[in-house]
This record gives sequence, structure tokens and C-alpha cells, in this order.
Amino acid sequence: MKKTTLIIFIALAGILGLMAKSNYNGMVNKDENVSKSWSNVQTAYQHRADLVPNLVSTVKGYADHEKSTFETITNARSKANSVQVDASNLTPEAMQKFQAAQNGLSSALSGLSIVVERYPDLKANTNFRDLQSQLEGIENRITVARRDFNAEVTDYNKSVRRFPSNIFASMFGFSRKATFESQTGTDVAPTVKFD
Repeated sequence: MKKTTLIIFIALAGILGLMAKSNYNGMVNKDENVSKSWSNVQTAYQHRADLVPNLVSTVKGYADHEKSTFETITNARSKANSVQVDASNLTPEAMQKFQAAQNGLSSALSGLSIVVERYPDLKANTNFRDLQSQLEGIENRITVARRDFNAEVTDYNKSVRRFPSNIFASMFGFSRKATFESQTGTDVAPTVKFD
């Protein structure tokens, strides 16, 4: 009887060990996917930050007296670059701080669009059009990178919360990660006015 009990105990321990290994390795893979996606997001934002000085200097040539707009953009770019979030620290607070800094740069860049409207010759400038096109492209890449990141985080969070992997997640220190949230007010369509 003792031999049968020992065999059952060893079999159960082996099954639990295999489950633990499988769950742990699965969570590690998903965690690495989140880190990779986060790197893609940061790369897209950095590319945008790198384009901004070129865009600003091109516009400055046409609109030298719009100094406050350029200062706002420069300050927003500096702030956006100063807020760094490591993939291992994707807490809701860290993500909100990162998003706020990036939203500040987006807002400042929209102010640049108003300046551009005042200078029709600028819109015809080849350098400006190229930079504007690159900026539009990077904004699209940022959107895609954020969407992909949220998908990876959602997949990871599901694996951390589902039974029985949630038991192993808490044992091995895996916890939920934050996703990008939409900016307040984006659920309301902008008003279009023709003067």
C-alpha cells in the first residue's frame, strides 16, 4: 500500500511540476512579448520626437514671430522625452505619466497646425510637406504600436489572471500590466466650422 501511495504522490508531484514549468514558461514568453511591444511603442515615439526639431526649424523660417508656439513644442518634446517607463514597470501610474507627456506633445503639435494654416506658402514648401508626411506616418505607426502593445498586455494579463496559471503567477511574481487608455474627451467628435 505504501508503494502505491508513493507512486501516486510522485506522479502528482510530477504533474504539478510540469504544470508549473509550462505556466511559468508561458508567462515568461508573454512578458517578453509585452517588453518587445513596449520597445516598439518607445521607438515610434522617439522617431516622432526626432522629427519635431526638423519640422519646427522648417516652420520657423516662415513664421519667426510665432515664438510661443515653438517654445511650447520644444518644452513638450523635452517633457515627453524625459518621461521614461521601463517594460518591467508598466503600472497604471507610470503609464498615465507617460501618456500625459506624450499627449502634451501631440497637443503642442496641433498648435503648429494652426500656425501652418496662417502661412500658405509654407504648405507649398517641399521640405515642410515631406516632414509633415513623415509626421503623419509616424503618428499612424504610434497608433499601430500602441494597439499591438495593448493586445500583448491583454494576452499577458489574461494568462496571469486565469486559473490555474494565476496561482503560479502569484508564486513567481507575475502581476498585471497597464495598457494605454484613450485620452479624456476622445469619445466626443470634434466640431468642424467653416468660416
